[in-house]
Amino acid sequence: MSMTRKDLTFASGQDACAAWFYPTAADQGARPIIVMAHGLTGTRRDRLGAFAERFAAAGIAALVFDYRGFGDSTGEPDLYEPSRQLDDWRAAIAFARSLPDIDGERVATFGSSSGGGHALTAAAADPKVAAAISQVPMLDRNTQSYSRPPHVVKEMKAAAADGRYLPAVGQPDQAALISAPGAEVGWRRVVAIGEESRWRNRVSASWLLGPPYSPIQHAASLHCPWLVCVGADDQVAKPGPAIEAARQAPKGELRLYPGVDHFDIYDGPPHEAVVADEIEFLYRHLLGRSLCGTTKAASELPRVHLPALTSENP
Repeated sequence: MSMTRKDLTFASGQDACAAWFYPTAADQGARPIIVMAHGLTGTRRDRLGAFAERFAAAGIAALVFDYRGFGDSTGEPDLYEPSRQLDDWRAAIAFARSLPDIDGERVATFGSSSGGGHALTAAAADPKVAAAISQVPMLDRNTQSYSRPPHVVKEMKAAAADGRYLPAVGQPDQAALISAPGAEVGWRRVVAIGEESRWRNRVSASWLLGPPYSPIQHAASLHCPWLVCVGADDQVAKPGPAIEAARQAPKGELRLYPGVDHFDIYDGPPHEAVVADEIEFLYRHLLGRSLCGTTKAASELPRVHLPALTSENP
């Protein structure tokens, strides 16, 4: 855990979002910042700090926040609505710009899974956002990699109609928001290696009956550089739509990680590979220079080279 990490809160609606702020060295003047959040029911404690620490060490401050109703934030517990979480994103970006020694013109967004879709949508809505990162992104309700048994679909529709709650993750034959093969084991491993997680396996279902939420629609017109990190063997989010979205984006950059599933990016060699690519991207677009030959902290970052696919080298 970073010794300089600060616990902060900011207002979103009538509630307070909990956040961690990771500053860079104090003598570096106004710094860029990356605003970060998880997907669905994930919280800042569920391994997002492992990314934020590396970004801060490389010279880019980080603000990692919990959505209202999740983690350490206030608000109705376990209430998930895409529009509500996007309001949290807007509040987080505004708060990040207000922090001392932060350059409000160099703000990036970062999200995992459904948070990757939010990071895209939030960037598209704010012309001052300088860059965006979406890792293993869910970009549309229909981009899940697996099919549910008919009885599970029926149970989920009934829960949504009744305003009930469902498990966030479960087995393939269970009515859960994420029930891909191996997904529950994968996510619980992420939670286990996090920091005293506040995660609960419970989420509201009524949003499933709401208007379709499709972040992918913003890809083709996104104004800023966008890094899309895709697990080639992702069992939760289909790789194909994310790959195509990255190629459609005017400034899209794609990194594809063979053999990597949805929850593999949070530790081990896949994590090292993803973080290295993300830092290199942020160096170019927030600091205006390449990674090589910059600071000692950056040059000593461990890198594991997995085969990568870029939009320039398909």
